[in-house]
This record gives sequence, structure tokens and C-alpha cells, in this order.
Amino acid sequence: MKVLISACLLGEPVRYDGKGKPVTSPILQQWQQSGQLLPFCPELAGGLPVPREPAEIQPDHRIVTHSQLDVTGAFELGARQAQKLVQDHGIKIAIMTDLSPSCGSTHIYDGSFGGRVVEGEGRTVQYLRQAGVRVFSQHQIDQAWQYWQKQVTGCDKGL
Repeated sequence: MKVLISACLLGEPVRYDGKGKPVTSPILQQWQQSGQLLPFCPELAGGLPVPREPAEIQPDHRIVTHSQLDVTGAFELGARQAQKLVQDHGIKIAIMTDLSPSCGSTHIYDGSFGGRVVEGEGRTVQYLRQAGVRVFSQHQIDQAWQYWQKQVTGCDKGL
């Protein structure tokens, strides 16, 4: 069973600042070695360059850069591509980068570019959840592993 993962979590330099955000985990290493990880960056898929200006979700749900350029369309395109990818591959689990306006699964920045964090989810995570994908942050890899094991063994009752 494939697991969708934010490409930056595997160290790929796709973030707005041109860097990766690699996570070291024996679980990720095992999945990667067995070919189960499918890395994806919705912002690149949506046509945004690397590097790029940081962007945040606004209270009106638009996504804008620090200089107030509206990039909602690119984020929507990347989110739709992620949704299609999981549907095409039957993916039920994703590990995404928290705080991202695309990939945040528990927290995002508040839209003020002041570094304030609020509970919320990024645009791609919204689309993934609509497609029935269980989304975990990079801080929840152990929980993702437990969920994955239940999916593989067919013991997912009550989840």
C-alpha cells in the first residue's frame, strides 16, 4: 500500500525557501526502501517556482504571498492533482508537512505573516480528506504506521 508524503519531508529542496525539511524515521526509511512512499509537492504541481515567496491562507480562504500576490489558483491546482493521484493509486494514507498552506494537517499560520500558528489545515489536506485519505503530520509517523498496519491487515474497524 502506497503512502503519499510531502516531498520536502524526504529532503527534496521544494519548499518556498528552496530547502527540504527532512525527517529521520526508521518507519519512513522502511517504507522508502520498500518503494511504498510516493513523494509529492502540491505547490510545485500547481506551477509555483522554487524558491518562492512564503504564502499563507487568509481569513477569506484565499492564499496570498507576503507581498499580497494571490496564488490561490496554483494551490487549488496542486490540491486537485494530489486528490487525483491518491484516487488513481488507491492511496489511503498521507504524511504531510504541518504549518504549510498546502500540507498542514493540524496547524497552519494565521495569515498575518507574523509567525502566529492556529489550528487548521492546508488546501491539499482538505482535498485529500475529501477523497477519504487519512492525513498525518510529520510528527505523527508512529500513528501513521499503526493506521497503515491496520489497513494492510484489514483490521480497520472503528477507525
